[in-house]
Amino acid sequence: MSTEKTNHTPMMTQYLRIKADYPDTLVFYRMGDFYELFFGDAEKVSQLLGITLTQRGSSGGNPIKMAGVPFHSLEPYLAKLVKMGESAAICEQIGDPATSKGPVERKVMRVITPGTLTDTDLLPEKSERPLLSLCLLQHRKTVTAGLSWLSLASGTLKLMEFSSDEKSLLPRLQQELERISPAEILISAGTLLLDEHYQSLPGKFSEVPDWHFDVKQGQKSLQEQLGTTTLTGFGVENLSAALGASGALLRYAESTQGRGLKHVNSLTVETEDEFIGLDTATRRNLEITETLRGQESPTLFSLLDHCRTAMGSRLLRHWLHHAKRNQTIAIARHDAIKALINADSTEGLATTLSTIPDIERITTRIALQSARPRDLSGLRDGLQYLPNLRNYVSMCIADNQTSVLTSILANLATPAECLDLLERALMPLPATMVRDGGVIATGFDPELDELRGLSENAGQFLIDLEISERERTGIANLRVEYNRVHGFYIEVTHGQTDKVPEHYRRRQTLKNAERYITPELKAFEDKALSAQERALVREKVLYEKLLADLLPHISLLQAIAHAVAELDSFVSLAEHATKNNWCAPKLVAEPMLQIHQGRHPVVENQIERFIANDCELSHERKLLLITGPNMGGKSTFMRQVALITLLAYVGSYVPASAATIGPIDRIFTRIGAADDLAGGRSTFMVEMTESAAILNGATEHSLVLMDEVGRGTSTFDGLALAWAISKHLIQVSKSFTLFATHYFELTQLPDMHPTAENVHLSAVEHKENIVFLHAVQAGPASQSYGLQVAQLAGIPQAVIRSARKHLAELEAHSLQSTPQFDLFSSAPAVSELEPDAIVEDNINVELIEALDEIDPDAMTPKQALDALYELKMLHQKTK
Repeated sequence: MSTEKTNHTPMMTQYLRIKADYPDTLVFYRMGDFYELFFGDAEKVSQLLGITLTQRGSSGGNPIKMAGVPFHSLEPYLAKLVKMGESAAICEQIGDPATSKGPVERKVMRVITPGTLTDTDLLPEKSERPLLSLCLLQHRKTVTAGLSWLSLASGTLKLMEFSSDEKSLLPRLQQELERISPAEILISAGTLLLDEHYQSLPGKFSEVPDWHFDVKQGQKSLQEQLGTTTLTGFGVENLSAALGASGALLRYAESTQGRGLKHVNSLTVETEDEFIGLDTATRRNLEITETLRGQESPTLFSLLDHCRTAMGSRLLRHWLHHAKRNQTIAIARHDAIKALINADSTEGLATTLSTIPDIERITTRIALQSARPRDLSGLRDGLQYLPNLRNYVSMCIADNQTSVLTSILANLATPAECLDLLERALMPLPATMVRDGGVIATGFDPELDELRGLSENAGQFLIDLEISERERTGIANLRVEYNRVHGFYIEVTHGQTDKVPEHYRRRQTLKNAERYITPELKAFEDKALSAQERALVREKVLYEKLLADLLPHISLLQAIAHAVAELDSFVSLAEHATKNNWCAPKLVAEPMLQIHQGRHPVVENQIERFIANDCELSHERKLLLITGPNMGGKSTFMRQVALITLLAYVGSYVPASAATIGPIDRIFTRIGAADDLAGGRSTFMVEMTESAAILNGATEHSLVLMDEVGRGTSTFDGLALAWAISKHLIQVSKSFTLFATHYFELTQLPDMHPTAENVHLSAVEHKENIVFLHAVQAGPASQSYGLQVAQLAGIPQAVIRSARKHLAELEAHSLQSTPQFDLFSSAPAVSELEPDAIVEDNINVELIEALDEIDPDAMTPKQALDALYELKMLHQKTK
């Protein structure tokens, strides 16, 4: 858009002046009943939203492009734009059109960016959209990263700081940003360290001036925001980079809202070792809140989220990504869930919780003075149910004093003064917008009641006037009416106009009638219409005062919101545990991981029957080398161990008959094949990058899952890498490790390292068919059943036969004939055994007979599934 010397209209000159302050932001310019966009903004929005592109006037001989949206339906358009990563400046008319000389005075009242959303229509209901500020300070080869992030919708402000060398900075940043999941990241315009790496980091970056990150100014801004003279009590004195980030964050947030942030009144400092570490690959592989395909379901979160409030869902989601290493926190949550289950109160609590609105976000909108009438009426109605919640919680802690529920009970006290104000001030069902009237309750303000009375009595006045005028004039069909265009009038048909009195003044001529006004009617019209307008003005003033009077209650409402969210999350977890037969895990100080009859929490809800398995790791048994066929269940088994561990530290019950888990600092996963073509990384490069992160970061308190390491390169290269990596995990990292592989040569590791042990997922080949038993057995598998799986996938029989022939030739000449690999010679198929033979997996004659009875072609799918399940149960009995 050019602003060269061009003759513009006064209005367009005003627009260009406003636009100059927001060059990279879409400016929505209010004109009557529409928000209009001009020049490049109009073209861009027309393309993004599919709205009509028109033109208005010209600039430099070229037409000025224009596109607009109705003012009453702005929010849906903004929601779409924000989802696309765009920002918008909302420019309102603040002057009076009736008294303005020239263009009406306009001003940008708010700026909407992806990280500064507070409106319900723009925010996802069950997740936060925080704004994060990143400050990088470099001293020689060490970089200190300061992070400060704020959820404007809840008022939660947090910060942290860490140091690393330049090489480790990017993966460390990536891990923290994945955990926090910011919608927008503020960064210094002069930062060079990340110039080449923006694309690999999650979130939308917004550059702000370098001086916004001044450390001293950041400290001053934090003190002013928190209302303190010192930050000593918050533990941030030495966090220079984080203080600088906080200053830029608060400045940006205030500028977008156009006012102070009254609801941001506390600060939390997070440390590097506070949470169980989950890197990007682990969050993806465990499908915590997003599937591998990027869908929201089925995931661990979608499975557990039975919350009745949006606040509860957001908190539960946060817990899943922020499991604390401190066992006492998780144990306290286990106790709370136990109390809820024992008191049998989850159903009553769930019913009551479903009546509670999103108090957290309503409180934020009150603080920003942008709450709508229905927000306040919802808050009023929700607060009225707090006594019911207190009664249920009191029942739960009567026989089981838990610190968590006791704290929740204390914060569920009804805010009497706040509730009384809302009950007195608001109509039972107020209008959606203040401008429509009908928001402030009758009896709250005498002046408003009087003005409403004048307006509302107009109907009776018209009836009385019509009766009296008919009697006085003798005109039987005379009518006294009102419309918005012509106001009040007396209507007389043409056949009766000769009876009209002299003091009637003609107002309008119609085809069949004349309309008149009298001095008496005119006086009432002026009074009634004036009263209606004055009532709307008075109601707006009263509503603004109501919002201001609610500000002192912000902190109390925030405490109530958090207590309700906690309670809702516990009820959700308790309901799920009861319904799905989950158990309370035991967290201990000794290094161990013992899971009995564990199940995958998501998979067990997707299939009719799930085969449970044990997993035992200890100081003497650190690594399980897992072999077995594709589709045999190795990945599912590994993931369920990780998810059960994570759930235990989240504070949830777990899908197992029993679980005892020691200290865990991080969970790593290297599962599945994926490439990063945009980043120039092959599948094997991604695999090795993830493996490097594990080897460099895992400790003796970490849980490591590694699946098919080394399969992306040549056989001997891959085998050598897999051998060396597993050996490093045993000897150096000493982590609890589940290591799945098809390299049978690795099964010799336990012979050399006593803390390693072989296990396998069992399968049976019978009559050229394969049956996956999904049971974890001791010892190595005898083969991978690759050809059988290929046959199940539909590979043509001719190809399978050819492959079998070639496999036989390879095996005849393979290294397996040497003593080094004698351990891996193939065992005979079940069909080749004598009836009384006992072979691998303890498969005896009884099992063989059961296999013979399975005839999928003669069974319905349900019958085949039942037969397979019985076979699996029979197999487990022989363990």
